[in-house]
This record gives sequence, structure tokens and C-alpha cells, in this order.
Amino acid sequence: MMLLLRFCALFLLLLLGACAGRLGAAPDHELLLRLAPASLGRSISLQQHLVVTAAGRSQAVDVALEVDPQELRLAVLGMNQTMVRMSWDGQTLQQTRASWLPDVVRGERILSDLQLVWWPAEVVRAALPEGWTLESSANQRRLLWRGEEAMQVQYGEDQHVDVFNHRAGYQLQIESVEQTP
Repeated sequence: MMLLLRFCALFLLLLLGACAGRLGAAPDHELLLRLAPASLGRSISLQQHLVVTAAGRSQAVDVALEVDPQELRLAVLGMNQTMVRMSWDGQTLQQTRASWLPDVVRGERILSDLQLVWWPAEVVRAALPEGWTLESSANQRRLLWRGEEAMQVQYGEDQHVDVFNHRAGYQLQIESVEQTP
């Protein structure tokens, strides 16, 4: 569930940033997680509504996320069309993007953000490269680069999550509904 939230949040942030001309090259020491779908430890199927705020603008999108031990599948819907479809099997990231999306909207970044939000803290912590640390509690995660907070995730009630990316200058509000098979 958090994985989908994080993915959608990143996607929206990047889209808004590109439209606002705020985001450029990836920041120094960019963190890109590549965790196996099975390391989530469970299967999930979520419908999410995300609102991304960057550079004083907000954009809403809807996301469908499914994760099972073999694969993560994601679709981002906005402007009455599919903007991104993505799958990750732990080895290969496949993505289809709308032709009008800016290059800054990358599946690699979306996947990493989703995994930061939804994967167990101990799994994320074990995958962090040198210089990165993760502090976590029941209601919050803080991702730090050499002691400086880069991102914060706050878990609220009723599957509400707020994500703050201080380095890229965006905020995500995520509302999730778990789908039953």
C-alpha cells in the first residue's frame, strides 16, 4: 500500500516539477531503491488518489498498484488517460509512458519512492547505500543523507500518507483503498 503511494507521489511531483520548470537534473547522491517484490512480505492491491504539490501548484492523479511475490504492477491515470504503466520483477523494470510526459518522469524514481513508503523499514534500511540512514516509528519515517533529512513520510489514519521530499521540493498526499480479489 505504501509502495503505491510513494510511486504515485513521486510521479506527480516530477510531473508538476517539470511543468513548473523547478526540477532539473537528479540531486547529488540520489537514492534509487531496487527491492524485490517478494521482500514486501505480502501481496497488495490498492487504488490510490494522490495529490502532488510543488512550486505552489497541485496536481491529482489516480493510481492502481498490485504487488505479489513475483511482480509489482502500476498504472497512473490522469487527464482521462493512462500516463504510465510499469512492472518490476526484481530484475527488470518495464515501463510505457505517454509520449507527452517530460523525461524527468522516470519509472526508476517512482519505484524507489514507492518502496521507501511501503516496504518494511528493516528491508529498506538493509538496502541503503553508504551515507543514507532511515529512522522509523509507527507513524513516521525519516530518510537522511549524512544526517540531513532528505525525505519524511507520515502515516495517518484511514490509510492516509503524507510524503515530503525536501531535496526536490514537493509534498504528496495519498489516500489508499485496498482492493479485494
